[in-house]
Amino acid sequence: MPEPILEIENLRVSFATRSGTVRAVDGLTMSVGAGETVGIVGESGSGKSVSMYAILGLLREPNAVIEGSVKFRGQEILGASNEDLRKIRGKDIAMIFQDPMTAMTPVYTVGWQIAEQIRQHTSATKKQARERAIELLAEVSIPDPTRRVDQYPHEFSGGMRQRAVIAMALSCEPSLLIADEPTTALDVTTQAQILELLNQLQERRGSSIVMITHDMGVISEVADRVVVMYAGRPAELGSRHDIIRDPRHPYTWGLLGAVPRLDSRRARLVTIPGAPVSPLDVPEGCAFAPRCEYRHAQCEQRPHLHGDDHQDACWLEPTEKVRLRQRSDS
Repeated sequence: MPEPILEIENLRVSFATRSGTVRAVDGLTMSVGAGETVGIVGESGSGKSVSMYAILGLLREPNAVIEGSVKFRGQEILGASNEDLRKIRGKDIAMIFQDPMTAMTPVYTVGWQIAEQIRQHTSATKKQARERAIELLAEVSIPDPTRRVDQYPHEFSGGMRQRAVIAMALSCEPSLLIADEPTTALDVTTQAQILELLNQLQERRGSSIVMITHDMGVISEVADRVVVMYAGRPAELGSRHDIIRDPRHPYTWGLLGAVPRLDSRRARLVTIPGAPVSPLDVPEGCAFAPRCEYRHAQCEQRPHLHGDDHQDACWLEPTEKVRLRQRSDS
């Protein structure tokens, strides 16, 4: 694995509410190598986005409690001051937010917002920042960038807004790019274009990417390694090949089974029974047990990740997992 640029160790994020404590992230450990793409996949509410907001210092609510360790290039950044994080955010670590319309301020032009970030982190003049904004819009394939740079976000289509947000994220050539569901609200054709764009930009710049998504199809296209999360906990970690070809956790089986396949004879897609557990009432044992058809007595105890390069948090024996997986595929 490449030398880690980001190392997350036992990250825990909880919120105190009137109804009780919400454990949004509960023990996430992962790393991102230089030039690597790591996909974080799971249902809504599994803790994917919250974990990334926490490491960037974007959770400043007084009821939020963040614990663990997050190192960027070997330096601890969890709990760093706002001033120190501002030097990192946008420059060394950039984020593409899920909704490009709300990620940009509607009363400023797209070009002004890109140029503002450039001027914040570099010594560029106003004119130089504007010229760089035009170059970036052209780089992400926005037509007529000289005219578009002076338009407002509402004058862009959904796909173009997403491209503009990507241009802004890349404006200072960050070492790490966090993409939070960058293709969710887009049509299939535009999704493919955005993924190809990120791939091309990564090849040219050598940046690392954390891709947050609920779509296993996206994961199979872009990720080098994958972290599967459920109820704030990591369920399985491994290379893309391991996760797609040899999944070991029943939750991962469910996610993969819900992906349409041209070589399958199934009349209907597989569905995961039940509903995601409430973050206020996560079982002390296996969080997935209430929805798992293979649960047994040992699932009352919390499983922890085990294995070497391919890890999973499931009490089933390896041979039993192979047998059950083969049966579910038949």
